[in-house]
Amino acid sequence: MIKPVKRVAAIHDLSGFGRSSLTAIIPILSTMGLQVCPLPTAILSTQTNGFEDYSFLDLTDSMEEYINHWHKLKIDFDCIYSGFLGSTRQINIISNFIDLFNTEHTLVVIDPVMGDNGELYNTMDISIIENMISLIKKADIITPNITEAAYIIGETLNKDLDITEDLIKDWCIRLADLGPNIVIITSVPDSSNDKNTSVVAYNKEDNVFWKVSCKYIPVFYPGTGDSFTSVLIGSLLQGDSLPIALDRGVQFINTSIKASYGFKYPNREGVLLEKVLDTLKLPVIVSSYEILK
Repeated sequence: MIKPVKRVAAIHDLSGFGRSSLTAIIPILSTMGLQVCPLPTAILSTQTNGFEDYSFLDLTDSMEEYINHWHKLKIDFDCIYSGFLGSTRQINIISNFIDLFNTEHTLVVIDPVMGDNGELYNTMDISIIENMISLIKKADIITPNITEAAYIIGETLNKDLDITEDLIKDWCIRLADLGPNIVIITSVPDSSNDKNTSVVAYNKEDNVFWKVSCKYIPVFYPGTGDSFTSVLIGSLLQGDSLPIALDRGVQFINTSIKASYGFKYPNREGVLLEKVLDTLKLPVIVSSYEILK
């Protein structure tokens, strides 16, 4: 039976307030014409960045029963998309989920959320990294930021590191050697223009590197990584090529930040998705991707 709408299993936490994780993923993928089937790993009153004393309900103990019901119903997915996983047990559960639901037609996307700005998040340790490496071996696509990429391959990211295109290409190849066919590293400083930031992707099957750059805006909003990967997935499932999907993801985040930057509200609430979701329905305008030699 042909599904009228493609289906994504989204394995993330759910924050009641703040535009990140499932709170961002569901509206973005739905706007792009996809059915989102959330598998919550935890429920929080707010997202964690910038908030204190938030409530936290760990759903690890209920995840396997949740998954078993889906399997009993024989639900199939066009994409499995996992993000923040708070423990080695959750990583193992998601590894088993992939084994249960992955087919030759399923796109497996793993965002190995573990840190940023050169450091691991407080909840992460070496065991999480080791288990995440095992998990990404099952992925078709991974989307680490530059900090996470460094930790996965055992490199040190500091202010003295000369982040050249050759260095990032080497990191992409080393990450691809762990299993995924496509590696996408986000938040890469642009070595050709210090006013820009870049996303660099490597397609192992074609041995091609892609780069999409945009002007760096000196502001931080939580959840932009979730939004970028969601647009990327939506674009690929709509039939776009990898460079177009990268371009759409970068431009959507850039547009979201610009649409939010002029308003006086707490950055911890995330970008104002509600003001830019409709741009995902516009025709594709390709303008900024390039091939790295």
